[in-house]
Amino acid sequence: MSLEDKLYPLLSVYERLPDGAKRAIGWGYRQLPTRVRLGRRFSAFRKLTQDVESWSAEQIRSFQLEKLRETLTHAAQNCPFYRERFARSGFDPSRFTAFEDLSKCPFLEKQDLLKNREAMVSRVVPPSQRLYMTTGGSTGVPVGFYLQKGVSRPKEQAFLEAQWRRGGYFEGARMAVIRGHVTSERAEGRISSYDATRDWLMLSSYHLTEARLPEYLDAIERFKPDLLHAYPSAALQLAEFLERAGHEWRLPIKGLLAGSERLTIPQKRLLERVFKCRVYRWYGHSERVILAGEGKESEIFYFWPTYGYVEFGSPNSDGLCEVIGTSFHNVAMPLIRYRTGDFVRLADPKHDGNLEFPWLAASAVDGREQEFLVSGKGRRISLTAFNMHDSIFNDLYAVQFYQEESGKVEFRYVPGPAFSRTRLPQIEIGIRRKLGDDMNVRLKEVKETERTSRGKHRWVVSRL
Repeated sequence: MSLEDKLYPLLSVYERLPDGAKRAIGWGYRQLPTRVRLGRRFSAFRKLTQDVESWSAEQIRSFQLEKLRETLTHAAQNCPFYRERFARSGFDPSRFTAFEDLSKCPFLEKQDLLKNREAMVSRVVPPSQRLYMTTGGSTGVPVGFYLQKGVSRPKEQAFLEAQWRRGGYFEGARMAVIRGHVTSERAEGRISSYDATRDWLMLSSYHLTEARLPEYLDAIERFKPDLLHAYPSAALQLAEFLERAGHEWRLPIKGLLAGSERLTIPQKRLLERVFKCRVYRWYGHSERVILAGEGKESEIFYFWPTYGYVEFGSPNSDGLCEVIGTSFHNVAMPLIRYRTGDFVRLADPKHDGNLEFPWLAASAVDGREQEFLVSGKGRRISLTAFNMHDSIFNDLYAVQFYQEESGKVEFRYVPGPAFSRTRLPQIEIGIRRKLGDDMNVRLKEVKETERTSRGKHRWVVSRL
C-alpha cells in the first residue's frame, strides 16, 4: 500500500493543524521519493502510459483481451453479485476469447451499485485494502463504490499526469487550483489556502465574485503558478470578470487544465484568448472505469486503452453514443459494462482529421454540464464543486437541487429502503457547509426527481 493511502484517514487531522505545522509536514512529505509517496505500482502505471502511445493496434487488442479475461474471471470467482448475474444470464467468462463475446454479458446500471454494492466486492480483498468513495457524477444519482488501496490512486495519478503533460504539466509543477475546495463556510470568508503536500494554491470556487476578483488575482500572482487547474465553470467566471473589468491576465502560465465539466470549443477559445495558453480538456469518472483526454496536438478525446475497456451504445437521434466501460486493475470492486449515462460524439477522420493514436476517440463529450446555484450575495456555486465523496448521500436513490430564487434552494431526495430519516440533520449540515451562510436550504422528500428529455437525472433544476 502506498504511503498516501496509509495517511488518507488522517487527512482531516492534518487539515486542522496550524498553517506553520502543515507547511513543515507538507514540505517534508514532498521530499520523499515518489515510490514511497505513491507506492511501487505508480512507476509501473507511469511506464504503461508511456509504452502504450507507441503500441500497434494488435498490441492494444492483445492487452485488452488479457485484462478483460482477468477482470471477468476474478469477478465470477470472487464477487457474489457477478457470480449470480453471470449464471442467470448464461455468460461464462471461461469461454471469453473475443471482444464480441462481451455482448453476452449484462450491462451494469447505477441502480445495481445502489442495491448490490456489498455483493459486488471481491471476497479476497480485505476491508483494510479497500477505500470507500461516493460520487453524484453528472446525474444526481449518489453512487458508492470501493477502490483498491495501493492501486487505484497511483494509477489515477500516473494516467492524469501523462495526459496533463500534453497541456504543459511537468513533475513538481506549482498549480493554482479552483476545483471546489472549501476554504470557508462564510460568504465573506477567505478565498485560498496552501496545500503544502503538493505545493498547490487551493482557491475557493464558492467565493468567486466580481467584487472579490482583485483578491483572486493578487493571490495567484503572488503564488506564481506554472499552471491553472480549474473547473471550466470557474475558469470561465474568472475570464468573464477579467474582461468585464477591463483587466488583462498578466501572469505567464504553461497551460490551463480543465476537466470534470463540459467545455465547448467556443468557450475554450475564450479561455485561451484570456489566459494566453493552451486549455487542456479531459473526461473521466470517480469510479475509475475509463479515462480520455485531448491529444498532443488535436482537440479530440482519446480513450486510454490500458486504463479500462470502453464500448459505445448505438447512436441516438442526435448521433450521440452512450459511454459504457469495464474497469481494469481494481480487483476490490470491478465494474463490468458499466453504463455511465454520459454520451459522446465519436471521432470521424473525414471531419476531424487523422487520429494521433490507434485508440477509440470522441470529438465531443455531452454531459458534465456547467450547472450553478446562486447564493443570496450572488455567488455562483458549481454543482461539480459541490460533489460529495463521503457517505453522506448513502441509501438515497437520487438527489436534486431546485432553485427559483437567489439565496434559496430546495434539496430534493428520493430515499431508498435502507435510508433512515434520522440522518437528515447530518445531511443538512453537510449541504450548508458546502453552500455557505448566504444560502437558505430546505430539504424535501420526493418520489422522483425531474429528468432531462433523455430520461437522465439532473443535479440542478434552476428557474432563475
